[in-house]
Amino acid sequence: MTFIARCVLTAGLFAAMTAPAFAGDIDVKDAWARARAEGARAGAAYITVMNSGKEADALVAAASPVADVVELHEHRHNNGVMEMRPVGEMALPPGEPVTLKPGGLHIMLIGLRQTLTEGSSFPLTLTFRTAPPVSVTVKVLSVAAMGPGK
Repeated sequence: MTFIARCVLTAGLFAAMTAPAFAGDIDVKDAWARARAEGARAGAAYITVMNSGKEADALVAAASPVADVVELHEHRHNNGVMEMRPVGEMALPPGEPVTLKPGGLHIMLIGLRQTLTEGSSFPLTLTFRTAPPVSVTVKVLSVAAMGPGK
């Protein structure tokens, strides 16, 4: 295979992995995670969700075969201490994108069943209060990544 053909194929695969996923009024894009060292027991996934409907919705759960437990989490400062804790749901107001990112809202992957290796990917299914579930492919970026293209 020529160099140009490999570049086109690689670009096509990356575009397919980061392509938006839709269900009802919900659009999920930019699903990514940071690479983790072999033997790491936890990781996190990040996404951007857009609710294009007229009514509020909420992300209420997530699931993935790469972890024993998948929880919705947030980081918050409490009296000068950074805390991470589970949240019951993540509000999705109409017309406003909600971006899960390091240091904020995120999807916690607990009891990793495989190493999250840079360049690999894994499936993630998101459950909403009213919209149908959405399945996305999460692209694993570098250990220091701050998001796709950053």
